[in-house]
Amino acid sequence: MISPSGEFGIHAGKWAPLHATVEGWVESLALADHAFRWAKQITRLVGDDVDGIELDGYEPVREVMGLADTWWRGPESLVALYTGEATALDFPPGDAPP
Repeated sequence: MISPSGEFGIHAGKWAPLHATVEGWVESLALADHAFRWAKQITRLVGDDVDGIELDGYEPVREVMGLADTWWRGPESLVALYTGEATALDFPPGDAPP
């Protein structure tokens, strides 16, 4: 959905803005496509494992205009953090979607 102020997000029980603009969401999709095509390794963490991610030395990818869903760029790597779905669907801490 798109909010009256232009944020792109999901509404499933409650509103979770994912990106500040639709353009940011499109940038996120393009970045995800690029990463999945060219990555030598992809690691997926869910639940409490996400709390252990150390982002020192990484900088946010500002083009995605992330709110709940963000991308970070570091030396030789990208990190995507997707929390909007869990927020909108009230996943309990430590749970992940199937």
